[in-house]
Amino acid sequence: MINFRYHVVSMTAVFLALAIGLVVGTAALNGPAADALEKNVNALRATNSQLRDQVTGLRDQANREEQFVTEAAPIMLNGKLTNRRILLLVLPSGRDQVEGVENILKTAGAKIVGTVDLTDKFFNPDNSVELLDLENKAEPASVPTTAIPANSDGVESSSALLAAVLLDRSPAVPAPDRAAVLAAYSKLGYLTTSGAVTGPAEAVVLVSGSPYTDSQAGGKNASVVTTAVQFDHAGVAVVGGVLGGEGNLMIEVRDDATLAKTISTVDNAETVQGQVAAALALYEQFADSKAGHYGVGPNASALLPQQQK
Repeated sequence: MINFRYHVVSMTAVFLALAIGLVVGTAALNGPAADALEKNVNALRATNSQLRDQVTGLRDQANREEQFVTEAAPIMLNGKLTNRRILLLVLPSGRDQVEGVENILKTAGAKIVGTVDLTDKFFNPDNSVELLDLENKAEPASVPTTAIPANSDGVESSSALLAAVLLDRSPAVPAPDRAAVLAAYSKLGYLTTSGAVTGPAEAVVLVSGSPYTDSQAGGKNASVVTTAVQFDHAGVAVVGGVLGGEGNLMIEVRDDATLAKTISTVDNAETVQGQVAAALALYEQFADSKAGHYGVGPNASALLPQQQK
């Protein structure tokens, strides 16, 4: 008769056999599985190394191309903007590329009469009423009333006033009036200047970047376009910007059939190539009174303007 002890011994033997089977099976499979895994890891490691080498190579190539354009810039520009008086109007998103744009303009022989940085506050829709009131108080008698739009848009009115005192006009705005207007806007935090503004400009380069993306982005981006339009009305205007984003100034100008005929755009102003294109676009405006659109983005006609004789 089978007793309880027999059952215990039988069950122990079964579990022992299972354990031995698992150990033996694992040992038998461990070698091939480990070898296959190691081969996969080594293959992935080799692929990653190749990709890193490719990235390094592409980075070096891009750097060499930038260096080539930097060294070729004096030849391409060759004094094309000699003694041309240029204003740099820097939008909040364009501060990273303004130094490069300025250096290339100087390489072309341009005289930078001033750098004016408009702040975020200038484009905030909440400040429209204050801007309108400021324009009314700051407008000097030397600026004809016809130069300022008769409406309730503070950004438009203030942009028109700034354009009137910063760009050439007839009769000329006296230097004290220009300084007083800039001081009034600077005091309330709407703009800053890098050094003195030494005189009126023949043309303006609006240095921009990515569009606003916050909760008031729609109104702010529209205000940026409004500012560009007012400076375009007052004189020659070129936008040096970057690609990307709904509301981007450069794209908005290109997509507007009217603005595209008078405002030149460059969509890669963060690169030396784009900065050279901005300088040549200015020259094209002076030589042919023609606006062009350059870079690598949508609706760009070429990388650079055609060289003029």
